[in-house]
Amino acid sequence: MNGKEERGEKPEALLKLFLDKKIPETGPEEDKEIDPPFWRVAKEGNPWNFPGGGLSRYPMLYIGEGCNKIFLISGGKIIWTYSTGKGWEYDDIWMLSDGNVLFSRMAWAGKVTPQKKLIWRYSCRPDEEIHTLQPVGLERVYMLINGKPPKMVLADTVTGSLLWEKEIPCDPRVSVHGQFRRFRYTPQNTFLISHLSENKVVEYDKNMKEIWSYRVKGPWAAVRLKNGNTLITAEGEDRTLEVNSKGETVWEIRLEELPLSYRLEGSQSCVRLENGNTILCSRGDNGNTPQLVEVTEDKQVVWCIKDWKNLGPATAIQILSEKGIPEVPGDCQR
Repeated sequence: MNGKEERGEKPEALLKLFLDKKIPETGPEEDKEIDPPFWRVAKEGNPWNFPGGGLSRYPMLYIGEGCNKIFLISGGKIIWTYSTGKGWEYDDIWMLSDGNVLFSRMAWAGKVTPQKKLIWRYSCRPDEEIHTLQPVGLERVYMLINGKPPKMVLADTVTGSLLWEKEIPCDPRVSVHGQFRRFRYTPQNTFLISHLSENKVVEYDKNMKEIWSYRVKGPWAAVRLKNGNTLITAEGEDRTLEVNSKGETVWEIRLEELPLSYRLEGSQSCVRLENGNTILCSRGDNGNTPQLVEVTEDKQVVWCIKDWKNLGPATAIQILSEKGIPEVPGDCQR
């Protein structure tokens, strides 16, 4: 067996696990009551004239702020959901190569099986928040915990113990909620962290010493691409940009550049596909604008989702047909 086979199947091959007829409609720890105060269900689904084939284009995990339900989509249908009740907010999610789903929920983080059993949960203190996490192997996860002080921790999801933690540099005047959004752990054993309110993306070593930084307004997410560049979603500037190690912009798209019918509002994260296209994710302005738009390198729209009948906002997605083992740092460009 090669290394990837030993680590488990690719996410798309695991979809059959979620179609088991023995899966309960509601899991033992699941709360079916969703909390949608900031979005509404519209009557229409995806407009027929939008390009890309609607929900049938990709199998994917889908979450969004203000709609506390995880959606698993395949073959143009929602095939599995998991709800966690009232309160804010889904921000990060991963399907691992064993089929388990790892997610952050602001007040807590969890791991749920395809059979809807919650097998791990980490709860924050009242003065803490978790907006982002990343698996490293099947049994360990890094979590960035906003707090006073903020810290990066490594947790064992089998024993529930914390194996390592390190304080993250942060301006003490910044509110807990405004400190950080997404981080990513790179193949070089560094942390790429979005300082939301301090308007910068910083790469740190494991001692939280700064290696590289880039100033940008309201960075929500940053990911190290396989070409070595950094892809940043600058929510405060309504643009997504790719910068090299020298801080030079080598590609960008501003939301105002999208045709009006495809124009997003409030993009928070994105996914770079193997073919070079980029999928932009959006909260969708309470149902008024699309949730997902895929653009080519020359900024042509090839896919658009505006489906408020079946889905809520799109804060983050994982495209399950893409190559890469999720729990191997750098394998997934998201």
